[in-house]
Amino acid sequence: MDEGLMKTYGRTEEVFVDGHGARLVTGDGREFLDFLAGIAVSALGHGHAHLAEELRDQVGKVVHLSNLFRHPFTELVATRLCKLTGMGAAFFTNSGTEAMECALKLARKAMHVRGTPERTSFVALTGGFHGRSMGALSLTHSEKYRKPFQPLQQTTWVAPDDIDALAAALRDERPCAFVAEPIQGEGGIRPLSTAFLQAARELCTATGTLLVHDEIQSGCGRTGRFLAAQEAGVTPDVVTLAKPIAAGLPMGACLATPALADTFQKGEHGSTFAGGPLVCRAALVFLREVENGLLDNVAARGAELRAGLEALQREFAMLREVRGRGLMLGLRVHHSGEALQKALYRSGLIVNCTAGDVLRIVPPFVLTAEDVQDGLGILRQTLAVFPGCQSTTPPAA
Repeated sequence: MDEGLMKTYGRTEEVFVDGHGARLVTGDGREFLDFLAGIAVSALGHGHAHLAEELRDQVGKVVHLSNLFRHPFTELVATRLCKLTGMGAAFFTNSGTEAMECALKLARKAMHVRGTPERTSFVALTGGFHGRSMGALSLTHSEKYRKPFQPLQQTTWVAPDDIDALAAALRDERPCAFVAEPIQGEGGIRPLSTAFLQAARELCTATGTLLVHDEIQSGCGRTGRFLAAQEAGVTPDVVTLAKPIAAGLPMGACLATPALADTFQKGEHGSTFAGGPLVCRAALVFLREVENGLLDNVAARGAELRAGLEALQREFAMLREVRGRGLMLGLRVHHSGEALQKALYRSGLIVNCTAGDVLRIVPPFVLTAEDVQDGLGILRQTLAVFPGCQSTTPPAA
């Protein structure tokens, strides 16, 4: 297995060959309910008919041009994203990590433009994850990701929701940017409080620090709002997006406010593949679905799923906490997180375990009410026979 590949992934034995909606099918015909969606990527699920139609058409025309030439979809995607986020301009990338690299370079360049080039460091949150390239890795907190590749860029860490610590770091360190996920994904589906998000905005403005929101996982509608921070009424200076933005194709974006839109000059940043006609056409399909009410389904199915998880929490002592919003949910357990995730997989439900004790549940935005009930049913059946998991209440009649 995995012949010819570097051994960077712990992979399952099954080979998936087909899918429809929130269901995946293996080569031997076994069906799985996909509550992971390629780690929060496949917003339109699998086998989406309109997406397939549009991509087939584009593959028969032009797949790649480079950013030296125009195609019909670049400005359409950029202006839609700016309208949905309150930003002024977009730079397209191939991934979330690349979007973060763009954001970090933008923050450094902005300090040069302001005449404070000595402001080169960053402030970030413990538990945060921002990518694995050298720049993004500098702001990713986990030691297991960072240690083999040090030294990295100078970063000061503060705890989530610690307003006093953030104020001190911004005052004393004078960084170029404070970077945060409004809902930490790899950190265990941990939402930042409204008070902290609002205070961070005020503190960054007061200290001349750029506020960068990493909404690669929480953005593009996963919480029911296009950006998770919109729930708190907060607009950052820079926001990064990726994961669901092109419905499964590799695409990201770094967006900046109008005041920062012209920070980069020609040649100061670029990408060979990013923003090509194929991925931008996929993004347009996704954005049209968002404009046509897809996020209403996210909110409705998210509420159903959360209610079901909270009911299971009341029934099973092993379940400690339900976290998150919309279709970005975490089920925290008292023990055996990875073992429970593997047991669910054997039962046909795909989730993953993050932060050691949290089952991450990030299904496609096209999830149906039937999918929700099927997933909750698999979870309950698995818990009922899972070692060390006692029911605290009798099952419903």
